[in-house]
Amino acid sequence: MHARARLGLLGAVVVLALAGCIPETQLRPTPDARSPAGEPTAVVAEAQGVQLIADGTAWKGSPRNLETRLTPVELRVENHSGRTLSIRYADFDLVGASKFHYAALSPMLMQEANAQGPTCVAGYMPRPYWSVGATWGPRRGWYRQRAWWPNPYYDPFYDPFYGPRSYVRCEEPLPTQDMMDRALPEGTLEDGGTVSGFLYFQGVGNRERQVILQAQLVDAKTNQPFGELSIPFQVRRD
Repeated sequence: MHARARLGLLGAVVVLALAGCIPETQLRPTPDARSPAGEPTAVVAEAQGVQLIADGTAWKGSPRNLETRLTPVELRVENHSGRTLSIRYADFDLVGASKFHYAALSPMLMQEANAQGPTCVAGYMPRPYWSVGATWGPRRGWYRQRAWWPNPYYDPFYDPFYGPRSYVRCEEPLPTQDMMDRALPEGTLEDGGTVSGFLYFQGVGNRERQVILQAQLVDAKTNQPFGELSIPFQVRRD
């Protein structure tokens, strides 16, 4: 059995010694990937009469910074297997080059866990400034004066002549209503049917350069697996 990563779902305050910009992470097709016509950022795989199309760059909803927190992947499943196909989040995961398995997270469970409020991040960030000359003042004689501009993450009473100030930034609780509305629906998919939506995986950006999207094909009537689909992606950080 593979060890699967688990998301700490309880809303909590994460304290960082230093906080910088968190890059957005997207899954891009590998050079040898097969893309559907007119969908250059998507990848297609087929097995046992089931076609899976996945796009790791498709998220354009709310929150806009979702790709800094999770890894959203848009899926379209077309079933021509002659069976009724089971669609469950537990049957999808991302497998990194590190062999770590990243779970597809249920929006409903995220909603229950984050009902307590937003997640906040604390840290330090230097205020941008430039020198505008020297002046005399009570602080040890001559010192360089620094011009500065407001930043909503800083204390408005912070003295700009000294070092950086701690701040607290709070993120909107996940999932948003947009995430709920656009999520891949769980259930069954009849032969000849198509279903589409987003899966929200644990973030892979800090650990992986390549991942493989794996989908287990499960007969909804017998609950027995009858195949597997695999789609490789390269991880891009912007």
